[in-house]
Amino acid sequence: MERRIRRLGIFMVLCFIALFIQLNNIQVLKANSLANNQHNPRVQLVERSQTRGSILSADGVTLASSVLAPKGSIYKYQRVYDNYTSTLFAQIVGFDSIKYGNFRGVEAQYNSYLTPHTRPAKTLRDLLINRTVVDNVTLTIGTKLQSQVAAALDQHAPGVLGAAAVVLNPETGAVEAMYSNPTYDPNPLVSEDLATETKAWTTYLNPTLSPGNPLVPGTYGQVYPPGSSFKVVTTSAVLENRPDLAKMIYPTVSSVVLPNSGTPPQSLTNYHNGACGGNLEALVIQSCDADFAQIGQLLGAQTLANQAQAYGFNQTIPLDVPPDTVAVSNFGTAADFADDIPGLMKSAIGQENVTASALQMAMVAGTVADGGVEMTPHVMSQIRDSQGNLVKVYEPKAWQQPISAETANTLTTFMQGVVKSGTAAPVGFPAAWDVAAKTGTAQTGSFGPDPAYTDDWLIAFAPVGNTKVAIAVVLPNQVGSATGATYSGPIVKQILGDVLADQATP
Repeated sequence: MERRIRRLGIFMVLCFIALFIQLNNIQVLKANSLANNQHNPRVQLVERSQTRGSILSADGVTLASSVLAPKGSIYKYQRVYDNYTSTLFAQIVGFDSIKYGNFRGVEAQYNSYLTPHTRPAKTLRDLLINRTVVDNVTLTIGTKLQSQVAAALDQHAPGVLGAAAVVLNPETGAVEAMYSNPTYDPNPLVSEDLATETKAWTTYLNPTLSPGNPLVPGTYGQVYPPGSSFKVVTTSAVLENRPDLAKMIYPTVSSVVLPNSGTPPQSLTNYHNGACGGNLEALVIQSCDADFAQIGQLLGAQTLANQAQAYGFNQTIPLDVPPDTVAVSNFGTAADFADDIPGLMKSAIGQENVTASALQMAMVAGTVADGGVEMTPHVMSQIRDSQGNLVKVYEPKAWQQPISAETANTLTTFMQGVVKSGTAAPVGFPAAWDVAAKTGTAQTGSFGPDPAYTDDWLIAFAPVGNTKVAIAVVLPNQVGSATGATYSGPIVKQILGDVLADQATP
């Protein structure tokens, strides 16, 4: 009996110690994080008893704001998103939900500015006054171009899930438009009725009710095989590292045998079985898969992987939204290709191991346009307080320099050739626009000359020599064996026309 009592006593002491430790853990170690947790009702009550800063477009349209809540509400203020622009900007602005927080978009990234905070004292007078302020965030993206980009996608790719377009300024990294289908309306997610929020959340996450995952931006949160648009990266590796390969004349062939691919060995065939060859410029203009596959083998895995890494593959692009919402574009490491020469050859033409976001490929085009410098992309232009005083302005900064100015000039010439007489010629860009571009058609079903499904790309910049815009458009999972020029070309052409016309307007 005494033994049992002793055991019970020891057990009770251990329970007391565990309770003591947990109480200290909650009241001391985790006190600050729990007190500031967005799911804490008291935090919500404090936040919504004060107004929250607004988010504005580049042309001054209020995209997100705080308004007085309806009479009888437990909160004083409610977050609302402009009805006209809410779906246009949802995947950039994000939302500030009572139940689900604000872990997406600008609402999350600049939360410390948007929520009430104490402005630092600069004078003795400041110590005597209330310095609690909220700041307003202005984006680099205007409603006009954003609407035009959405219209171009809706016109030429109606109902295409994952269809995405990114327009950026290659000199500054400023994102000027970024839109993808499907999108969503954030207003139900900021309702004071938690049942309404829950219904909207579960609906947007349900692949049957909301196919295409609208809460994940197709522009920077999803990746697809870039196909031949990746040949810009492969060509960069040649020009930067293997000048001997740049001087070669490649055979005119329609296919190439893949070594170590079994018995009988597999072949990689040019798209639609066409034969092409010649110097490096001709290979880019004609987009010769077989010869580029051999170039990948000659470059070797390490050189090609290093070049992809230099452009931003295999790492998180520093876009100013929460990093965990930015998809990593992948190429793979040299070790991934150690015993896989066929995989390396296919990856050299933007397939097999390679995936990229529309943002990543717009940055590839922008790097060439900017003389080899890859600028850090951003959606924030400036932040001002509620009195209009400037708090912060974005200062453009380079992220990486994957290629030299000489290589960029050479690539520009090659990409101009793609437009004039190569795979992008059918798009019909006006000569006066002076466009440089590269098409991409990635096979996503069976791999062969006539695939059942393709991801279709076009990346471009214009006008050459005075470039203010770089574009990437992707249409995933297209039925049939069309090309990036056929599917994405008309969208890029329409967007470029809108941008250049706007720039020409005094």
